[in-house]
Amino acid sequence: MNTVTIVLLVILVVLIAAVVVLYFLGRKAQKKQTEQQEQIEAYKQTVSMLIIDKKRMKLKDAGLPAAVIEQTPKLLRGSKLPIVKAKVGPQVMTLVCEESIFESVPVKKEVKATVSGIYITAVKGLHGTAIVKPTKKKGWFKRNVEKLQEKAGAKPLK
Repeated sequence: MNTVTIVLLVILVVLIAAVVVLYFLGRKAQKKQTEQQEQIEAYKQTVSMLIIDKKRMKLKDAGLPAAVIEQTPKLLRGSKLPIVKAKVGPQVMTLVCEESIFESVPVKKEVKATVSGIYITAVKGLHGTAIVKPTKKKGWFKRNVEKLQEKAGAKPLK
């Protein structure tokens, strides 16, 4: 056999093996995630709280309990998480917020939040006030294109 075909066959076998391994790892991770989501749903409760501050910070710098830091994998301890400081009743607590709702959490306002342990999963305004999601900033390129179109007298793109 030609050496080129042998090399290509070896590469093909390695790629197929990698795809099979990734498939089974993905199924295992998906099963683990559904179990965690079921636990979050089982322990969730609605609490009214005053949001003091929110920011993305490293887990070890966030001021979370030592038990939480010990349970997290070592690689994730240095990663930045959305952290919210809130006053729940008479107590000031540090909570971890879900990434998808972090931008819509208002600062220095009272809200009703769905909490599961130290994890905030949903936020609603208190007394029926709606929480407004902030508008997404336009990028540098889009802003400049719109400026050029305004100067030219053309309709701006949406």
